[in-house]
Amino acid sequence: MSTTESLRTFKIGGEIEINRLGYGGMQLTGKGVWGDAPDRENAKKVLQEAVEAGVNFIDTADSYGPHTNEVLIADALHPYPQNLLIATKGGLDRTGPNQWPVNGDPKHIRETIDGSLQRLKLDVIDLWQLHRFDSRFPIEETLGPVADAVAAGKIRHVGLSEVDIEQIERASKMLPIVSVQNLYNLGDRHWEKVLDYTIEQGMAFIPWYPLASGPDKLKSKIEKIAAAHNATTAQIALAWLLKRAPNILLIPGTSSIEHLHENLKAGDIELSDDEFKALSE
Repeated sequence: MSTTESLRTFKIGGEIEINRLGYGGMQLTGKGVWGDAPDRENAKKVLQEAVEAGVNFIDTADSYGPHTNEVLIADALHPYPQNLLIATKGGLDRTGPNQWPVNGDPKHIRETIDGSLQRLKLDVIDLWQLHRFDSRFPIEETLGPVADAVAAGKIRHVGLSEVDIEQIERASKMLPIVSVQNLYNLGDRHWEKVLDYTIEQGMAFIPWYPLASGPDKLKSKIEKIAAAHNATTAQIALAWLLKRAPNILLIPGTSSIEHLHENLKAGDIELSDDEFKALSE
């Protein structure tokens, strides 16, 4: 990883310092994010290799599997290194492969938190994130058990996913929000205003699907820049995100040790201002 520490690390909630290039566990599951990783021993090795390579931020969710991803992480890495932050999420049901019904029922949220603690073998979840707002329940009801868990010392910090500014502000009236995990990448910048808002508020912004390298109209630009850096287009997509804002944390996932190292090398790529501008237009 790059040694430019001030640019390559971020403090979650202003207190837990992590490397901005992390790892997302979603791909270490079966087809449709359903069931356990097909090659469980390889999946454990990928997680161990990530930590060995300097990753100290791993993102998972109780819905990945469901439950199998959290168990896998514990099996691979527990007892955890002291500086490792494992973030998990709750607020979805799983009814089958690629099916993700939203469930903001406070009873479900409470069970989710306790289940994640048990499966991850943690006394406290450093970052717990709500998957989605559920239109059937006021957010104040959904977040009630989360606030209780924070008060009880079960959760240290709270984040949200796929939210707009108004939703962040509403949730913030109940408890501090330290991170936002929205879809964002070189080719999909729908949440640009939310990203800018998180910068202002000192929140982490965690783009999911960060490896997308944009539409065809960007293809020739990104390929030219990749060639200049002796890099892949995916590495350039990640490097662009790192340069876009200092609060962006990346969680590219893979089930391949080779691709893991390839992704992490994106942290060593320094795009010029001209290259960044060319990709941003």
